[in-house]
Amino acid sequence: MESGPGRAGRYVTHLLGSASYRAFIPAPLPPRPSIRMDQGLTRLLSDADRVLGRLDGVASVLPNPDLFVAMYVRQEAVLSSQIEGTQSTLEDILEYEAHGATADQPRDIEEVVNYIATMKHGLHRLDTLPLSLRLLREIHGGLLTGVRGQDRQPGNFRTSQNWIGPSGCTLAEAEFVPPSPHDMQIALHEFENFLHERNHLPILVHTALAHAQFETIHPFLDGNGRVGRLLITLLLCERDILRQPLLYLSHYLKAHRSQYYDRLTAIRNEGDWESWVQFFLRGVFEVSQAATDTARAILDMREEHRAKVSGRSSANNALRLLDFLFERPLISVRMAEGHLGCSYVTAANIIDDFQHLGLLREITGQQRHRRYRYDPYIALFHQQVAV
Repeated sequence: MESGPGRAGRYVTHLLGSASYRAFIPAPLPPRPSIRMDQGLTRLLSDADRVLGRLDGVASVLPNPDLFVAMYVRQEAVLSSQIEGTQSTLEDILEYEAHGATADQPRDIEEVVNYIATMKHGLHRLDTLPLSLRLLREIHGGLLTGVRGQDRQPGNFRTSQNWIGPSGCTLAEAEFVPPSPHDMQIALHEFENFLHERNHLPILVHTALAHAQFETIHPFLDGNGRVGRLLITLLLCERDILRQPLLYLSHYLKAHRSQYYDRLTAIRNEGDWESWVQFFLRGVFEVSQAATDTARAILDMREEHRAKVSGRSSANNALRLLDFLFERPLISVRMAEGHLGCSYVTAANIIDDFQHLGLLREITGQQRHRRYRYDPYIALFHQQVAV
């Protein structure tokens, strides 16, 4: 039994024993009628495009954009995974990368590590493979390999009905039920066609529609949110809107979680795509603005810190270590020794000098196996999250 057709799709009633439930089948994109780009939405799109372009431009003049991107990917991995209930922090990830797993780290840290590796894999695959269902399956498999959810068909679309609702709720009690496996396959085929389509839509609007549609289809048994958020960045990179993967909306979506779900629900129940696009574009604007400020702060801080160390003894090695800290902001003397190719004593002296300059802080309180953190750099990313 079907309810009346809507702009975004329709609900279909399924029987479940003596009970029933309604699953939603999304209509193909783009919406019909087309997105109404009124004056307010047009202005917001223009503002979002402008600050996103500014972010891409500022990042391109960083001494080594890849180092900034690496830190940004770490932060996004942490925030996106926290939306799914993980507890790992940015510092946990830096510690893991520098020294491997330790007993006092959160057990879910592997989920965040998987996210980082999967993001890199997805961006690399875009060089040879279009953004497609195949790539989304690869991304899903990478996210769930060896972690919570590894029993939820990693890398495969679901073959059973899933649903969304409070923990422990039944299918009949669900807040939202995505399409059945059969209807899902049809919706996914239409979705892939839309991904490949070069239509009249502005890319940011196209991306907003694609993300919402993916979340509505909910094609995996677990990990849909993380794949959907990665989809945003991958789309913008594939369409050359971003040269570096710098736009990550997880902080915005986490901070406005209730509104995010309300806007998705309004699409399904009311066909209100415009309010969703407005919400999405506002997020692009806010996140791009904050990331641009961070990139500029990195430039200013790097010049300030280079000036501090350039007149010291072993200035050449000191400058090399300073640049290394942008890649590895948590280090040991052994790491510095290996990177610089100098003696242990020389590396230790440079690190000691950096401590006196306020660049590094020892974080273990031990006499052996000491570790040092580049607090000023890490603080810039925490400030962005606090914006």
